[in-house]
Amino acid sequence: MSQSARTASSVTPSRLGARAAARPAARPGRRRDLTALCVVSVLLILAMEVASRFVPPFIMPSPLVVGQAVLELLTSDWHHVSVTLLRLAAAVGFSMLLGVLIGLLMGTSRRLGPYLNSLVIIDTGIPALSWMLVAVFWFKDPEARIFFILTVILLPFYALNVYEGVRSMPKEWVDMMESFRPSRWQLMRYLVIPHIVQYVFMTTKSVIGYAIRMVIFAELVASAVGVGSRMSLAQSTFRIDYVLAWTFLLVVLNLVLQSLLNLVERHVLKWRAEAKVR
Repeated sequence: MSQSARTASSVTPSRLGARAAARPAARPGRRRDLTALCVVSVLLILAMEVASRFVPPFIMPSPLVVGQAVLELLTSDWHHVSVTLLRLAAAVGFSMLLGVLIGLLMGTSRRLGPYLNSLVIIDTGIPALSWMLVAVFWFKDPEARIFFILTVILLPFYALNVYEGVRSMPKEWVDMMESFRPSRWQLMRYLVIPHIVQYVFMTTKSVIGYAIRMVIFAELVASAVGVGSRMSLAQSTFRIDYVLAWTFLLVVLNLVLQSLLNLVERHVLKWRAEAKVR
């Protein structure tokens, strides 16, 4: 047997063993995260129960009353939930596609990059309330208003993170790829785009909760349909149990979306090893 064959036979089992040991290693971490989430949720419910015993119901209702309100909303207001979800999905999807394109141009185009970077930086300095007021003047359709508001707010997150992802590529990778004299498309397809996928997932997980808050705020200002409008109605009728019930449903929605994103990320980036800090 040659020296290379002996080396391969001795190294391969150890590598396979390391991979087999690394796969279940992530499960205890996920179980710990789930346990911590359950513990924190129970503590918050207990805090609500204790507070409800010392203050009037219109300030802090008991968890039982809020639970009954949740059941009522689930049976009567599904239309508003679906409208909010559609608005959120359309705005986040469009912002992701356009933001990734702009970020790639910022990182790879010497001519357009500086101008796009300046435009995105200016956008990040404009308050969300300003965009909401501008949208009321510019657009008559409530759907166009909400889509515009969410897009101009979420797009810079994707553009800047993708831009930083392109800039963070090791120079050795670029030099090695260019040694094969690839076309522009081949360089983007085999090096740049696979590298920025993790930045797109990171950005989406970071902005999904923020996007939910912004779509609720936009609906409160610019629409009569959606969760935001229902929360405004609950506030005007002094139904704090409904306000807390909607808040609970939005928290659950955020947790579900984050879990789905984590599942997709683990599937798409299953080649990436997780670092464990001891």
